[in-house]
Amino acid sequence: MVKTPDELALMRISGRLLASVFEMLDGEDLVGRSTMAVNDMVERFIVDDLAARPASKGQYGFAYVLNCSINEVVCHGVPDADRIIADGDIINLDITLEKNGFIADSSKTYLVGTVSPAVRRLVRVAQQAMWQGIRQVRPGARLGDIGFAIERHAKKHGYSVVRDYCGHGIGRKMHEEPQVMNFGRPGTGLTLREGMVFTIEPMVNQGTRGVMTKGDGWTVVTKDRKLSAQFEHTVAVTATGVEVLTLRRDEQPLAA
Repeated sequence: MVKTPDELALMRISGRLLASVFEMLDGEDLVGRSTMAVNDMVERFIVDDLAARPASKGQYGFAYVLNCSINEVVCHGVPDADRIIADGDIINLDITLEKNGFIADSSKTYLVGTVSPAVRRLVRVAQQAMWQGIRQVRPGARLGDIGFAIERHAKKHGYSVVRDYCGHGIGRKMHEEPQVMNFGRPGTGLTLREGMVFTIEPMVNQGTRGVMTKGDGWTVVTKDRKLSAQFEHTVAVTATGVEVLTLRRDEQPLAA
């Protein structure tokens, strides 16, 4: 679970490249595009512009570069040429990238066009919940501290946190130990050590936390069909705290 300084240096490269994918997407108008068109655009950018590998493609039999989860889709949404992104949607784009043998993983929920204040609030709270979790990361902290901070923030605003999916260690493989739950008790769980690298990725639901998987075997939706929002960063435990490896150039930690 602990990366050497040389390994961490390579992970910084992967993280910076993945951040640039989201910086590219930030400048795009998604209204009227199919989710498959977004998938193909991201693949071209990763392969042609960044000379990197889209790490999700082919993993576990998944055929695409990204997950695109719209509205009530919690995670693992599958790109589809017939699924058109509409004004008022929210869409989480979950993207992975491998360079020099190391993988970075990040996601962002985009507000598409004109979005209602209630939906905007959900997305903001989900992003804040991620940062609440990231702020707990430092040597000597416990994994339970992260999950507790995430769920406490979501509940304070009237939302629920999905418990069926979680963050994970990452490095040469996409999914390594430890599992990083989005709920927990402070002072419990694995003790964090300098050099650990993992993702923090809360999924925050407008309604209950219950989810179900659709017939395609991939797409996870809320049971009550209310909206869900997610944010994710790959982070490293440093000697003094935390480094966000996938931080975008213009991104600031979102205050609660």
